Amino acid sequence: MIPHSTDNYLSPYQQAHVDHGSNFGVTLWASERSQRLRFRVMTEMVFMLGKRVLDAGCSRGDFSAYMLGKDIAYESFVGVDGVEPVIDFANSRGLARSRFVTGDFVQDASYLSIDQPQVIAISGTLNTMDDDTAIALLSNAWQATSETLVFNLLSDRASADAPTQTAPARRLPTLKLMDWAMSQTPSVRMRQDYFRYGHDATIVMRKG
Repeated sequence: MIPHSTDNYLSPYQQAHVDHGSNFGVTLWASERSQRLRFRVMTEMVFMLGKRVLDAGCSRGDFSAYMLGKDIAYESFVGVDGVEPVIDFANSRGLARSRFVTGDFVQDASYLSIDQPQVIAISGTLNTMDDDTAIALLSNAWQATSETLVFNLLSDRASADAPTQTAPARRLPTLKLMDWAMSQTPSVRMRQDYFRYGHDATIVMRKG
């Protein structure tokens, strides 16, 4: 169980739903292009074909839709998010072999084990968390996946020319997260080359 954070990571997304409904703005991504680029990097770094995938912080189900659009035929896809209206929207999209569940996986790690995932993906979800909450979530996700954990973050090792981050998003300690990942498994990869100035990083951890 992750200790309660005084800075509730869900609050910005709940407010975004008030502001944007289930339109793209609810994801808090800067643009659909930047979202798709992060998804592309994840699918380049992790073999998803035929896998049971769980997306922790799935919002509208856009990662599922992206993979289906690229003919990445996963076995099954479970999206979990704490904002119920966006889960209702995701389920209404009729995405193949996909289902979406309302749940706060930060407070209840059992949501990370739904359908025994082989791959757990966390895209953007860490951006509103403090360091301790982020690492605790990653630890629970690492325990829940049978094969691979992939996550991205706003890197604090970006150059001084990278975009300034303003609340609610924040840059996370990239080397601290890499050190944590390598303390769990020697099979770790990181990319920070896909946005200008090293704005974003993606880390993959494998078991076995």
